Amino acid sequence: MLTPPVSPAEQDHGEGFSFLAASRLVAEREIKAFVRMKGFWVGLGVIIVALFAISILPGVFGGGQTSVATVGSSISESLEGGNFRTESVTDVSAAEDLVRSEEVDAAVVPDSGNTSGTGMRVLALSERPDDVMAALSSTPPVELLDNPDTGSGEQHLVILVFSLVFIMFGMSGIAVAQSTVTEKQTRVVEILVSTIPIRALLAGKIAGHSLLTIGQVVLIALLAPVALQLGGHANLLSVIAPALGWFVPFLCLGFVLLTTMWAVTGSMVSRQEDLGSSMGLVMTLVMGPYLAVLLFQDNASVMTPLSYVPFSAPLAMPVRWFAGEAQVWEPLLALGIMVVAVVVAVQLASRLYAGSLLHTRGKVGLRNAWQRAS
Repeated sequence: MLTPPVSPAEQDHGEGFSFLAASRLVAEREIKAFVRMKGFWVGLGVIIVALFAISILPGVFGGGQTSVATVGSSISESLEGGNFRTESVTDVSAAEDLVRSEEVDAAVVPDSGNTSGTGMRVLALSERPDDVMAALSSTPPVELLDNPDTGSGEQHLVILVFSLVFIMFGMSGIAVAQSTVTEKQTRVVEILVSTIPIRALLAGKIAGHSLLTIGQVVLIALLAPVALQLGGHANLLSVIAPALGWFVPFLCLGFVLLTTMWAVTGSMVSRQEDLGSSMGLVMTLVMGPYLAVLLFQDNASVMTPLSYVPFSAPLAMPVRWFAGEAQVWEPLLALGIMVVAVVVAVQLASRLYAGSLLHTRGKVGLRNAWQRAS
């Protein structure tokens, strides 16, 4: 049965519900539909398991024996019985050279001034060697030869976690596109728009999925310190907390921005089989920032502009903040740019969505969708 065409005025003013009431109804429907799906909980579980695995497993399988350089037979004897690979050297300078070249993890050397009362001190590169300290009968002072806030390994760990969370949530927006295509393919959309304005349908989908995402992000933000603690990265907690605090709002705004594009992508086609051919642009906007940050995380000339581009800022700016390369005003400016970008994107997407949603015969181009909504 053919459905009579719906005018733009009818599209924007569905009968029976106000805009806010209709948006809330759609948002509730989307949330309830997804929390009832096993895939939603499986996906969240995978993210949480991956978070703990990335933090804990390297220490379990990748650590091996701690190598320690020692100066003097008495110090060597103090480490006997521990799970260490010791290397005796003749003087403090030689032990320091081994630590700096990372041939050993730490060195225990005599304390010439005996200022600590223990007669020894511990040398390490950038991280306190807690296992060595625990094996010693006393608690000597620790001297870090290269003392950044975090080691390079820890920085790569945090950047990897941020990147994985970013891409997982960026790709999860495809659920909005799939939901839209399903409604078009089953012709349910024609029933919906008879009582709900099309723009309210879009707003409800964005709001519902954004609330789901915010809830998941907050849960991950609460679990991240626990995972770091269990993985032996307790020293990272004070450093990562500010970066994590910025990552949450950036990720939420980034998800809203990408969700508007996923929704338009879904409205452009009429069958699930055709969805893959229209996802190229959004996939690029998700994968592009992910790859760029991983490849250029140490290149300030690339990371600085990336931290202000709305699609890459959710990942690039928190990474720069974590690395200590961003001033206080920079994430605030980047957030402001993202807010403006979200507002503009929602306005553009609402028009394209309204112009393409009721086109149920194949794909519709962006220009045609724009003209149909005018």
